[in-house]
Amino acid sequence: MSASRLETGLKVRRAVLGDAHVDRAEAAKTPFDGAFQQLINEGAWGSVWARPNWTLRERSIVTMALLAALGHHDELAMHVRATRNTGATPEDVSEAMLHVAVYAGVPAANHAVKIAKAVLGEEGRI
Repeated sequence: MSASRLETGLKVRRAVLGDAHVDRAEAAKTPFDGAFQQLINEGAWGSVWARPNWTLRERSIVTMALLAALGHHDELAMHVRATRNTGATPEDVSEAMLHVAVYAGVPAANHAVKIAKAVLGEEGRI
C-alpha cells in the first residue's frame, strides 16, 4: 500500500507543482531528508491531495488560506504558482485572502496578498 500511495503522491504532486519542481526536490534528496520527502509524497500528496472529495482547485484554495494564516510565506508562493495547474484563478486567491483577513487577521492577509500579487504579477496573470 505504501508504494501505491507513494506513486499516487508523486503523480498528484507533479500535477499540482509541476515536473520541474518535483524533479528538483527528488534530485536534491539526501539520506538526511529522504524520509521527510517520503512523508510529504505519501502523506500530503498521496493521502490528502489525492482524495476524491475535493477538486485540486478546492484543495489549492484551502491550502493557500492555511499557509497565509500560518505565515508560511515560501510555501504560499509555491502554491500560488501552482494555481496555474490546479485551476484556481487569481480571483480565487484574492477571495481566499479575504477569508484569511477575517479569520486569521489583517496582518497575515496583508503580507500574503503582497506575496500572491508579486507571484501572479511575475507570471503576467494580474
